[in-house]
Amino acid sequence: MMLDTYQEKTSATLEHPPAVRREQLLIHGMRRPAQSGRYFETVDPATETVIARVAEGDAGDIDAAVESARDAFEGEWGHMKAAERGRILLRWADLIRDHQEALVELESLDSGKPVSAIRRQDLPAVLDTLTYYAGWADKINGQVIPARTDALTYTVREPIGVVGAIVPWNFPLMIGMWKIAPALACGCTVVLKPAELTSLTALKLGELALAAGIPPGVLNVVPGFGKTAGAALVEHPGVDKVTFTGSPAVGRQILSAASGNLKRVTLELGGKSANIIFPGADLDAAVKAAASGIFFNSGQVCSAGSRILVHESIHDEVVDRLVARAAGIRLGDPRDKATAMGPLVSAVQMHRVLEYIDIGRREGAELAAGGARVGATGFFVAPTVFANVGHSMRISQEEIFGPVASVIRFKDEEDALRIANGTKYSLAAGVWSEDIGRIHRFIKGLKAGTVWVNTYGPTDVRLPWGGSRDSGFGREHGDAAIENFTEPKAVWINTGR
Repeated sequence: MMLDTYQEKTSATLEHPPAVRREQLLIHGMRRPAQSGRYFETVDPATETVIARVAEGDAGDIDAAVESARDAFEGEWGHMKAAERGRILLRWADLIRDHQEALVELESLDSGKPVSAIRRQDLPAVLDTLTYYAGWADKINGQVIPARTDALTYTVREPIGVVGAIVPWNFPLMIGMWKIAPALACGCTVVLKPAELTSLTALKLGELALAAGIPPGVLNVVPGFGKTAGAALVEHPGVDKVTFTGSPAVGRQILSAASGNLKRVTLELGGKSANIIFPGADLDAAVKAAASGIFFNSGQVCSAGSRILVHESIHDEVVDRLVARAAGIRLGDPRDKATAMGPLVSAVQMHRVLEYIDIGRREGAELAAGGARVGATGFFVAPTVFANVGHSMRISQEEIFGPVASVIRFKDEEDALRIANGTKYSLAAGVWSEDIGRIHRFIKGLKAGTVWVNTYGPTDVRLPWGGSRDSGFGREHGDAAIENFTEPKAVWINTGR
């Protein structure tokens, strides 16, 4: 069946049963229905039951949110002392910490992510990101540059203005905070468009921000669809900056649409990351990390190690070990703390992954594990391992965004580097070896924004994150994010001497 025959959401203007929660937009500090009166359903991916009906924002709502954000930027937030902004962000972090269990449960219900993974990674990353940038708020400095003896010349960094932030469905809380925290720390205001599949925790974060003392209009949350709310946000002349995480196809559309008023854009897009295992590497550690690198979050990770490049002398052993790892993964109820892997986020995503598995079979890859839907209810797909994958096969070249590992043989360093760099993506890569000379040679040759050595997958807000080519451009995290949300201004004061 063609993918476009599946519908992610349905819109409705009907009255809603009282058993299903109804969520409104958050604009200028108030929860309000969409101007159209329309709602869309959000579904629990594990049970396929409707858990909420969310107000469907569109161009009119985006316009109201941008106006509110502009007023806040030019008003209270824009005139607030930087240190006070930082203190408010720290209070927000305290409130998130106080409500973390509710956020964990809501994120799991909305996205299908196991609660154990959210508690271990997502929530700690949210808090770390927010507290890190809260500390930046009063430390965004310029420079004195002695250009001339008859002038005082210096620079300052000023907030860029109203930010349109568009967040994907795979890490709603974490990636949402990656964008919100540095923008607010810099003094910007934000209109957040969460993915329609996973809008609930974004709205909860917005409520907690208001409770922490963030003024109305500083953070607006407008759920809706990409073709309406997302497009209106990107095209809006009142938006000064767009930051987007998602697919390369949508990223290209955003880049084109943002050109209307030449707004600045940061794009963090797809990946087809290579995880390269050389002879002599610690295979226990390498295979454990390789399995985690592709099966974590059901493979719905932009930096997933979906291509596992293995030297021909150890290919079969690595495949056997991966198959054993896949068989040991507990797949099931995301709210069970013992569950290691939950469902895919939607029916559309499940059928996309299953179609790619069929493509792998047809192209001649060897299906060593998994390869099928699990159960009749919920969007579960078994952890899947393909062996003897050809570099030119579609499952090696195209982003699947599911729990599908492609194991590819290589002969030597040159062959491994050719294969590793041989896709249109360049987000991340991993290298496993005990040979320090080989490691340095390989790192130098890899086209990747992040390279992990003898590990796979950790990130930290203090380090830059991003890629190039179809993985996007610009960097998030660290001081790079401060540059994303500020503009430098040069000042020249004539001293007359």
